Amino acid sequence: MTEQRKLILESASYIKKISPGNFKPSVAIITDSNYKLPAYFKVIKKIKLAEIPPFISTPEEDPKGNIIFVKSGKKDVVIIHGRIHFYEGYSMRDIGHFIYLLRYLGIKKIIGTDEAGTLNPRYASGDIALVYDHINLMGDNPLIGENDEALGIRFPDMSDAYSKELFNKAYKIFQKHQLKINESVYIGVIGPETETDAEAGFYREIGSDVCGYSLVPENITAVHARVKYLGISVLCRELIPDKMREDKTSSNEKDKLKEKYLRASYEKLNKILKDIIDVI
Repeated sequence: MTEQRKLILESASYIKKISPGNFKPSVAIITDSNYKLPAYFKVIKKIKLAEIPPFISTPEEDPKGNIIFVKSGKKDVVIIHGRIHFYEGYSMRDIGHFIYLLRYLGIKKIIGTDEAGTLNPRYASGDIALVYDHINLMGDNPLIGENDEALGIRFPDMSDAYSKELFNKAYKIFQKHQLKINESVYIGVIGPETETDAEAGFYREIGSDVCGYSLVPENITAVHARVKYLGISVLCRELIPDKMREDKTSSNEKDKLKEKYLRASYEKLNKILKDIIDVI
């Protein structure tokens, strides 16, 4: 057994021992820390990520997120609220660790949500995007290094990285709620600095619709772990080069606008999330 799998099993064993009784989740949600849980999620238990052995951390700090066990209607759901990021100093394998952990907790499907910028001029901040593919420009990924065949095959097939089955089910929920469907190619970059005008133009030129720092390593790991993955981005920034060059907005004003757009997009996400959980 590889050291990587030993650490995953250590984490899974710890969580199983303290999990709520008769809790059998098959669906997990991964969110950023700004996400506020809707009232239809009944919280059963919360565990701090920092308390889960093998105590993954950076030299600066422990992770601030939580694993939350909730009921969504009759379904048991696990939420990783406040994911870790590559730009915080965590390794790609640290990020992948939590995906494998979810698999060992019985998770078959993951809904990955994140805060992203729109590169597509037809999209608007305050909307949400349904991801069907990605481009990895992060310069790294969680599968580099020794491969443990018990976790996944050496060369996983990425042709259905964002499960078409889950995408199509989510698509119908968007239609049901009459929400604009921004079908998107997601480009993953490291961050945390914002994109330059030239970078935003380049990302759009090579076929991307939205840009973010989170989904790509999680998705790659999920494919390796044979867990189906649905990607949804909440759009909180406009990365349209012409607009960026003309923008005179101060950093403080941009922060306020971002908060406004996040409130609007998260409201739309929460409008459909329970229905998506019910059908996948």
